[in-house]
Amino acid sequence: MAEQEKQITIDVLDMPVPGRSCTERAVALARLLHQECNHLIELYRKRENFLSDHTPEGGRIVSFSPDSEEPSTEEQVQLLHSALRQCLGLLHCLILKEEEEMGELEGEYETMRKTVRTRLVHLLHSTRVLLETEDTTVEVTPDDQCNEEVDGAVGSFAAKMWTYRVLLELIHWADHASQTLHVLHTEKENEEEI
Repeated sequence: MAEQEKQITIDVLDMPVPGRSCTERAVALARLLHQECNHLIELYRKRENFLSDHTPEGGRIVSFSPDSEEPSTEEQVQLLHSALRQCLGLLHCLILKEEEEMGELEGEYETMRKTVRTRLVHLLHSTRVLLETEDTTVEVTPDDQCNEEVDGAVGSFAAKMWTYRVLLELIHWADHASQTLHVLHTEKENEEEI
């Protein structure tokens, strides 16, 4: 019953709301994605209980250097969109790798993983709407990095640590999306008031 109520809440948040702006909807999606990514990593930690003793090595898997020292909010949203595409690519690789190793399972972790992927795709579509103009087209497809990242993780422990790093990236970028899109929403609201 609780799962049904949660799914209804998720479905309602995905529906367009009259009077709700595109930026407001994108902020809500980013916040929801951040919550779901946190839940996903908790489920992963439960499944792989050894992780509480280990900290993944290495810096960010997804990182960007802006062209200018102080990019505008729109430029930050463009960078964010690119980062989210890379995150989707990493998540795609993670899913392929896990299904290859364990087959298609239907537990709570796998269900949440699918939810996170769907929500991330929705957020990419929302940011695309915010960025597209008559002169530009914005990609939503995953920026696939399967060979580059997964091949570096040799062995079961390394693969699990790589998965953990990917989940941490998802949390980081979902939080970054929430903050950046909130700033954009605030700026757009202030412009409308003037």
